[in-house]
Amino acid sequence: MLKWKDRASMALPRLAVVAHDLAMVWLCWSALHHFRYAMLPMFPTPPLASVEMLLVLGAQGAVFWQVGLYRGVWRFASLPDLVNILKAALIGLVAIMLVLFAFDRRLDQVPRSMLLLYPLLLTALLGMPRLLYRAFKDHQIARTDTAALRVLILGAGQAGETLVRDLRRAGAYIPVGFLDDAAKLRGSRLQGIPVLGRVEDVARIAPETAAQLLVIAMPSVDAATMRTVVAQCERTGLPFRTVPRLDDMLEGRSLPGELKEVAIEDLLGRKPVTPDWKAIRGWLGGRSVLVTGAGGSIGGELCRQCARHGAACIALVEIDELALIKAESELRRDFPQIRCIPVLGDCGDAAVMRHALGLSNPDAVFHAAAYKQVPVLEGQLREAVRNNVLATETVAQAAAAAKVGTFVLISTDKAVDPVNVLGATKRLAEMVCQALAEPEGTHFVTVRFGNVLDSAGSVVPLFREQIRNGGPVTVTDPEVTRYFMTIPEACLLIMQSVAIGSREAIYTLDMGEPVPIRLLAEQMIRLAGKQPERDVAIVYTGLRPGEKLHETLFHADERYRPTVHPKILQAEARSVSREKLQPALIRLRDAVTVFDTDELARLLRETLPEFRPAVVAPEREAAGTVVAFPARQARKT
Repeated sequence: MLKWKDRASMALPRLAVVAHDLAMVWLCWSALHHFRYAMLPMFPTPPLASVEMLLVLGAQGAVFWQVGLYRGVWRFASLPDLVNILKAALIGLVAIMLVLFAFDRRLDQVPRSMLLLYPLLLTALLGMPRLLYRAFKDHQIARTDTAALRVLILGAGQAGETLVRDLRRAGAYIPVGFLDDAAKLRGSRLQGIPVLGRVEDVARIAPETAAQLLVIAMPSVDAATMRTVVAQCERTGLPFRTVPRLDDMLEGRSLPGELKEVAIEDLLGRKPVTPDWKAIRGWLGGRSVLVTGAGGSIGGELCRQCARHGAACIALVEIDELALIKAESELRRDFPQIRCIPVLGDCGDAAVMRHALGLSNPDAVFHAAAYKQVPVLEGQLREAVRNNVLATETVAQAAAAAKVGTFVLISTDKAVDPVNVLGATKRLAEMVCQALAEPEGTHFVTVRFGNVLDSAGSVVPLFREQIRNGGPVTVTDPEVTRYFMTIPEACLLIMQSVAIGSREAIYTLDMGEPVPIRLLAEQMIRLAGKQPERDVAIVYTGLRPGEKLHETLFHADERYRPTVHPKILQAEARSVSREKLQPALIRLRDAVTVFDTDELARLLRETLPEFRPAVVAPEREAAGTVVAFPARQARKT
């Protein structure tokens, strides 16, 4: 509890504000009286205090308190505060008339002109001191903080105007001007700050204003426009930052008023996919979910998204103890209301899955555990099959036996016409789930997406480390392209797909145009404040084992169609024969047990006729770095 002295010190400023406002009411009422009767040749001087004045002060003061006028702070007075004052004055006028009518039913002493002018004059008398006080405080901060950075703002829209208020409030920055391409804004002023020119003029205007920092206040522009703006900023040689998107603030990834570095997803991404929050929360609210691979980048974000959007209980299955501890502690810290059940173990162990399902009794299982590094898995066929195929079968069978409502397999675009071990094992995992589907049993849903920016082992952390070390940045081929999405976007796709509610469906995101990896490397070098080839070299190393030049999102036989969500597509799953698949899985399990990679390679080729691995270079095969599939069945990719 607050001590008496603390409460008294807090009450004193509020009492001073109340006294000020009542004094303004007295001044307003007396001035209007004087103005009205001053027009007469002989007019009485109104007394400083009277019963009428006491009634006016009492009625208006009660209205002030009721509308919450004293919950605001003068330091941050703004237009909504003026609107609140005007509302209080109008309601106060009605209250005054009722009180005076009860006291004097004829209202003889109240001129009608006073009733019209009273709300306007009182709003001015109450609002002006508040705005002047805020302007004084802002000016005082700007003068006293000599270390404040001079900021030139690119974008004079709503985000730019809000940014000015935040910068002034922080006190560490001095806004010196806006740049905006809108012709109608040229020469105008926002929050007292001039619009000095177009964005493309930043290289000329920045030195003229002695700017020390550039801030891009354009949170809704597309990636192509952002690349152009960043290129203009780079020409100045000054550091630059951007304001966070609204989605990032709502999801807790950024704070209001925070200045952040331009991220690679800002330059490469599409317009953010807007989820159907009502559908997601309607499906997820109050439910229990289980996530395998919960300590990974996708699994961890999936846990956070489920917690954020209404899940009551989350079971985390993870084989890495440190990753499990981290995921559990983050969930307990950020979402203390969630029941969190950590389970340490291999999801491919049937006993572990039965234990985890028994503890959590989930409504949905998200199977995110998998090996996903293409070059590594080319030389680790046994582990790829064991973890990506057989563990998936174990988890799916356990979920079906426990009568879980929905099972979600997180797959990859590499499962479409696979040419590598990752794609082949993921496609086989999809077939396993399809074969287990029953009309009245668990819903089996597959979600495919492309490369995930900044996920563990992805190209973005690798490039970032290479740039930090001075280069070179290694790109496999000048022409190689990939589809990219962010980790939150991938997880929202997963939950949105489940909320759609179809049975035995395969979903993928409409990911727009593929991104050249060469462009990704160049943009990351520039974001690090360096120039490609001049400061950091780019070296082309050739495609690695199992890699394609270009990935594809759709298989010709799956006939994709739109769903209720405009950015999510649903495929008609190809038929899978359980009678043919089950013996193949038994033989795969036997080959894994005895570590027979030759048999595993043969079985993959036999079970997946569409699997066409590239011919392995003899020197790589001799080095034992990859598994050599039969060359007679291979084709060029």
